[in-house]
Amino acid sequence: MNLALHSPLDMHLHLRQDEMLDAVAPLSAKYFAGGVVMPNLIPPINSIERLLWYKAEVKRATAPYVFEPYMTLFFRSYTFSELEEARRNIIGVKLYPSGITTNSEGGVQDLSLIEPTLSMMQELDIPLLVHGETNGFVMDRESEFCRIYQLLASKFPGLRIVMEHITTRDAVVLLDRYENLFATITPHHLLTTLDDVVGGLMNPHLFCKPIAKRPEDRDALLAAALSAHSKVMMGTDSAPHPTNMKESHGCAAGVFSAPIALPLLAELFERHNALDRLQAFVSSNACRIYRITPREKEVRLIKQSMIIPASYLSIVPMWAGYEISWSFEA
Repeated sequence: MNLALHSPLDMHLHLRQDEMLDAVAPLSAKYFAGGVVMPNLIPPINSIERLLWYKAEVKRATAPYVFEPYMTLFFRSYTFSELEEARRNIIGVKLYPSGITTNSEGGVQDLSLIEPTLSMMQELDIPLLVHGETNGFVMDRESEFCRIYQLLASKFPGLRIVMEHITTRDAVVLLDRYENLFATITPHHLLTTLDDVVGGLMNPHLFCKPIAKRPEDRDALLAAALSAHSKVMMGTDSAPHPTNMKESHGCAAGVFSAPIALPLLAELFERHNALDRLQAFVSSNACRIYRITPREKEVRLIKQSMIIPASYLSIVPMWAGYEISWSFEA
């Protein structure tokens, strides 16, 4: 059995910088027509100058492949002229609550101060991408943030708001309540619960933020993805860290899945008799939501088993060493 995916897109992707960028960017560019590139570098991508520099770096690292980097700015209080100038080179602005995840220390500390920037973004039709967690108890952080999503969606009805890497049933419910709310869902949150991370010996390569949740949350995400819900998109949130930062005290948060995401999803969707809906999840919905037209790129998969590599250079992927039933066609 073969499967052809047309211009698959990764709508939430960490490419890092320097040597790590050079290592991981080609692994995404080989199998995707484009990706939404996160801005939480050190220092963050929060100016036009750094944005253009980073975009050039990503294009250099992915040059052998057909791949469009859809760039994002790190949220701060921007002027109208800054946003107007940036609009030609970005797909959205990414909001991180301060300190909530990797390299987010410069994020938003007071949500009451963000409204002037959101108003300008609404006027300029620039989407808002949100890492939606509070600083509460770790299992409740996303559900608690849903109240903020509701406030933002109501106050700025013309602003497209993307709830990034949602992990809860509560977030799925919001999709049908607010016309301007959308979401990305990761492969690892479709496939795992917290039990897979810490139910036995801890698996550091499945530890991420937001953490995997309960079976009923995973099932709600699955129902949305498998039904080709028109407001959900696939974003791997592929977040590479060197092995010594994952297998250590103070384990870094992030699951590396970019080079195996599509075979994993093909296996999952086939298991649920939903292969005909995978195209919508990995491309069509994103094109409509973000109003983009990626370059044509066909990625072919084959029903043939593969062993997930033990590592890609110094980066251990999700489920390293496992056998899955789909692979990329040679």
